[in-house]
Amino acid sequence: MAEILIVPGRGNSGPGHWQTWLEGELAASRRVEQDDWDAPWLLDWMERLRDGIDAAPGPALLVAHSFGCLAAVAAGLARPERVAGALLVAPADPWRFGIPEVLLEEPLPFPSILVASENDPWMSLAGARRWAGFWGSRLVNLGAAGHINGDSGYGPWPRALALLDALDRQAAAADHRAGAA
Repeated sequence: MAEILIVPGRGNSGPGHWQTWLEGELAASRRVEQDDWDAPWLLDWMERLRDGIDAAPGPALLVAHSFGCLAAVAAGLARPERVAGALLVAPADPWRFGIPEVLLEEPLPFPSILVASENDPWMSLAGARRWAGFWGSRLVNLGAAGHINGDSGYGPWPRALALLDALDRQAAAADHRAGAA
């Protein structure tokens, strides 16, 4: 499996969050740190993530949550050859942060899975479907799962491992097809 970059959202996914659990489960993972976890600013967060992508020994898998998904999409569009795939869980709607949607309305040139909830306060399911369509992401609906964070009961989350494994296989198959062309 490629190096995994954990990309938290605002607040930095604390000890009870599935991203922190996942990071502990995967030796080939590291968290992308931000200067200010409570003041998400797309350009700053994207730059930090781009630096993390560039420092990876090969193409990286991005595992993002909430605002981190927006940074992951922006950084992935800037470094497509360095991103193997992206697991985008409970993305936040860009408008809630004053981000012009046009900055993110491009198909991702790598495999992606968008995991959404029917009652996420940061993104409606209709919005998640819309973004999955723009990005070319496979949509996974968890039902009434809130914001898919520690407060919603998503601490240890084995399904994240399964989704990441599926994404890694999809990325490897895409890489194989590109090599055969």
